[in-house]
Amino acid sequence: MGFVPKRGYNSDYLGLFDTYGYLNLFCSMDWRHGLLIAGEGTGWLAIRERAMVQDWTADLGSIAAQCAMLTGMSADKRKTSPKVVTQLILGMALFGTATPLSKIIGENFSIFTASFLRMAIASAVLAPFVWFMTERIAKAERSDLFVISGIATFGMVGFTAAMLFGMRLTTGVIGSTIMSATPVVTAIGAVIFLGASINWRKGGALVLAVAGIAAINLTHGTADDGPAEALFLGTALVITAICFEAAYTLLSRKLSEGISSIEATLAASLIAAPIFIILALVFDPEPFDLAVPDKAAWAALAFWGAVAGGVAPVIWYNGVRQAPAMLSAGAMSVMPITALVTSYFLLGEAFQPSHLIGFGMVFLGMVLMIFENVKNQG
Repeated sequence: MGFVPKRGYNSDYLGLFDTYGYLNLFCSMDWRHGLLIAGEGTGWLAIRERAMVQDWTADLGSIAAQCAMLTGMSADKRKTSPKVVTQLILGMALFGTATPLSKIIGENFSIFTASFLRMAIASAVLAPFVWFMTERIAKAERSDLFVISGIATFGMVGFTAAMLFGMRLTTGVIGSTIMSATPVVTAIGAVIFLGASINWRKGGALVLAVAGIAAINLTHGTADDGPAEALFLGTALVITAICFEAAYTLLSRKLSEGISSIEATLAASLIAAPIFIILALVFDPEPFDLAVPDKAAWAALAFWGAVAGGVAPVIWYNGVRQAPAMLSAGAMSVMPITALVTSYFLLGEAFQPSHLIGFGMVFLGMVLMIFENVKNQG
């Protein structure tokens, strides 16, 4: 097990991170009370086991061995029930709808106005969950403020703006194919910026992702979708968006044990909201003009903010904390499939054989990353 040591306010802890940067298992070595606390999940509503540390002066390897034993006890409690499976599939399916919805929103709203509204709606939905199901950032450390600010800048402001601008220019099918490469981009980012190791699975996944995106762009007809230059620019912007999303995931690795994913998401959304207000006033041609969009566009924005941005994380993380690692990793394959299918239905895009070729390549790369994730946690 590849535990990574970190320093907390009143404890040291070892974290076992998965391929995508999520903290799945952790051991907190509370040196004030001589306790070794093992847990799993995203930090909120986590299952925990406690045991006295027999030799607190032991080297890190010995303590890591005790940590591995305790996390094994905790992992044994994970289960595969219909409820857990439903939560994982539903959470990923809801995440997947964001890609075609962002195209509808980008074509009807001013970009930064829509981005602010998304943050406001998502925050309103997340706030009750944070209030009643977490300790409301009470255990956050000072360093978490800088990390959350980075998440707000890249994962909220950068991702939302790049995604909306990009989906204005490209198609839902191309956008869905690119978004399915997010785990691959995240893993490569971990290699470049965090010193993670690279192997044939990660390298192969990257090659497949690039080949798939290139194939679907080069073979996609442009008669009904605008000039090729616009499609390529839109593709570049969506690729930029998934790089920002990867930055969100990698930055989340720097959060302390005292703050959960759902707390960080709410805090980042609240920080991003006033930034979008300023950007809207400066760059939107008609800032906060809410009379133009039709009812379908309003429905898309409401769903994107409330469901994809608010409810989906709660459902997904609640399932992840109870599910085996293999099931959680496998469930991630639902997101790109949902994005592709909803693009056909919501956007009325015509099916082309090239879609299967490009999407199949990227999806195969994602499968390689799923196996890599399961192997690392085995």
